[in-house]
Amino acid sequence: MIQNRKPYAIYVITKHGLRTGIELFHSLNGADIFVSPKFISEAPKGSKHLSLPMEPTLRKTFMEYDCHIFVISVGAVVRMISPLLVSKKTDPAVLCIDDQAKFTICVLSGHVGRGNFFTQKISDLLENTPVITTASDVSGTLTVDILGRELGWSLEDQDRNVTRACAAVVNETKVLFLQETGEPNFWPLEKVLPKGIEYSLSLENIDPKDYEILLIASDRTNIKTETPGIYSNSVIYRPKSLILGLGCDKGIPTETVENGIRKILEEYNLSFESIKAIASVDVKKEEPAFLEISEKYGWEFTTFSPEKLDKVEGITEISKAASEYIGTRSVSEASALLLSGSAKLLVTKQKYKETEGGKNLTVAIARIPFAARSEIRSESLEKV
Repeated sequence: MIQNRKPYAIYVITKHGLRTGIELFHSLNGADIFVSPKFISEAPKGSKHLSLPMEPTLRKTFMEYDCHIFVISVGAVVRMISPLLVSKKTDPAVLCIDDQAKFTICVLSGHVGRGNFFTQKISDLLENTPVITTASDVSGTLTVDILGRELGWSLEDQDRNVTRACAAVVNETKVLFLQETGEPNFWPLEKVLPKGIEYSLSLENIDPKDYEILLIASDRTNIKTETPGIYSNSVIYRPKSLILGLGCDKGIPTETVENGIRKILEEYNLSFESIKAIASVDVKKEEPAFLEISEKYGWEFTTFSPEKLDKVEGITEISKAASEYIGTRSVSEASALLLSGSAKLLVTKQKYKETEGGKNLTVAIARIPFAARSEIRSESLEKV
C-alpha cells in the first residue's frame, strides 16, 4: 500500500447498490461513498457526487484510496479502470459487488494491493460469497510476493525472480525456504509447509541446482558475493530482525546518525531494511536525532535505566565515560542486547565521527533470536 492513501471508496449507481453501499459506508472506518445524481438525495450525509459517466471521478480518486469497492458489474468496471492502471506495485485494490450483493469479487491487486484481504473482509460484512482467483490463495500455499508482510518483512527486490518463484510454489515444484532470521510464523505454525517446500536454517551444503527456487529470509547483504549461484536462483526477504543500540554526544545531527548507521551496516554486510528498533539509555529519551530517525523509518525507540543496562551480560567493552557520567558500564552494547533478548552481539560497539571535532556516535547491533519452525512444531506435538 502507498502511504497517505484513504482506506475505502465505494461507488453506487443503482437503488439496490445504494442499499449495499450504505451498509458498507457505516461498517468501514474512513470510507467515502460516491453516489450517482439520481440517488444522491437518499444517500447518507457526507456522500460525494459520482459523475456519470464515471471516468472523470475515477481519474481523481483512483490513486487516492487503498481499496475501491464498486457495486457495479465487473465488465463495466474493467473498462473504466483499464486506462488508469500503472503497476502491480502501486495500483490499488479493486473489488466488485453484484447488484444483489451475492458476491464480492477481487478484480485487481489481490496480493500487493491486499485485494484478497479486502475481498474476504467485505464478504464477511455482507455475508456473501467471496470470489478470489489468485492461484496461491485458492490452493492454500505461500504467497511469494507478500510473504511475511504482516510481520514487517519486505522483498529485497520486488521484481527479481518473484514471478518465477510464484509459479514454482503454485506448481508444487521443489522449493527451499531458507530462514536465517525473522519470525517463524511466516506460515501458520500449526500447519506443515505446503507441498514441495523444504525448510532449512543454513545455506551450508545447499546446491541451488537442486531446487526450482530458493526463498531466503535474511538480514545479510553479502549472499550475492559469497554464494552467487544461490543468490541468482533466489528471492530474498528482509525481516525486521536487527536491534541497534545507540549512544551519542548531546545534540548530534540526525544526518550524522543516519550516515553512521548506514556506514556500519554496510561494513558488516547487514541490511538497513532489517532494522526493527533502536535503543539507548534513559538520558537519551529526548535526543532529537534519535526521535527524528525513529519516526522517519518507523523504528521503535526504547530506552532503559542505567541500573538495568549495568546488569546486562555479554558486553565486550566497558565505557569509562558512561560509567562516570551516566552510571552504567555500557550504553550501545547493553541496550542492543537488552532490547533484542540476545545473549551475543552481532556487531560490537563501533564508533563513528563524521568530521574532526564533530559529534560522536556509537552503534552496536544485535539480532533478535528465533526458534526454528521444526523446533516449535515438535514442542507443540509433544504437548498434545
